[in-house]
Amino acid sequence: VQLQASGGGLVQAGGSLRLSCAASGFTSDDYAIGWFRQAPGKEREGVSCISREDDMTYYADSVKGRFTISSDNTKNTVYLQMNSLKPEDTAVYYCNVEKWYVNYWGKGTQVTVSS
Repeated sequence: VQLQASGGGLVQAGGSLRLSCAASGFTSDDYAIGWFRQAPGKEREGVSCISREDDMTYYADSVKGRFTISSDNTKNTVYLQMNSLKPEDTAVYYCNVEKWYVNYWGKGTQVTVSS
């Protein structure tokens, strides 16, 4: 099982970034894939996820209306389009898969939003 994340960077407030996470090694689609983030001195929090089975999505209240999660099932890749970024979105973002109550994590990617 491998999760390969990319797309972080530095952007000014109001700007946009797109994160990608490619999942491999899963033999069936009964899992949810998405993103968590962790800012300095704060706990890791869920940002958004999507179910591979039925495409149901979840968004944290803090990102609703600004972030959009989507998946390309042919590539086993999920994308997080982040618009109208705010300095409080600054964090390390981690790709996550939850399958049968087991969590798998990718390496984090830094997102920094300057004011």
